Amino acid sequence: MVNGQVVTELGAKANPFSDRIEVDGRKITAGGQPKAYILLNKPKGYISAVSDEHNRPVVTDLVRVKVRVYPVGRLDYDAEGVILLTNDGDLSNRLIHPTFGVAKVYQVKVKGAPTRERLQKLENGVYLEDGRTLPAKAKFLRATDENSWIELTVFEGRNHLVKRMCMAIGHPVQKLKRVEFAGIRLGALKPGEWRPLTEKELEALQHLSKGK
Repeated sequence: MVNGQVVTELGAKANPFSDRIEVDGRKITAGGQPKAYILLNKPKGYISAVSDEHNRPVVTDLVRVKVRVYPVGRLDYDAEGVILLTNDGDLSNRLIHPTFGVAKVYQVKVKGAPTRERLQKLENGVYLEDGRTLPAKAKFLRATDENSWIELTVFEGRNHLVKRMCMAIGHPVQKLKRVEFAGIRLGALKPGEWRPLTEKELEALQHLSKGK
């Protein structure tokens, strides 16, 4: 398609610098390399990278596309859930840049049952070795025999941030799952499954990353 119109004439021409050219629903660039935007439900035991010096499995092992894609940000080796992969470096950089404060939502199994006061500490910001955390959102979900599930929404991307925040209030993380990143949710995807982003999701991401 060129500028939204299906091309049926053999030999039709288009300008890759000024026309919107799509093949099988994917926009292609002037260099001819189509952009790919992937949502993956990362299982535990995978590294958020394209290679690993210890030969551990990486997230790109799970995605089969014709172009090389890269994970947007990180998700811990023992964590699971939403991770985006793309070859659109500009979009990726904007989504992880702290200026934009993109929301990341986690369901977290923690040891014990945090009180409302301790959850309030997470919301106000806790002091870590690399500085105080930004204001977050914390919600108690349910209790089990010895543990509890909370939902934590953060707006920054430091290493092991959620684990360190929960440790700071005395409730170590037992299990971690990211259920939403920048408004993109898992839906029905099972661990290890992936799908291309929809046009609506991509437009929302691009709008979000340009909104500040």
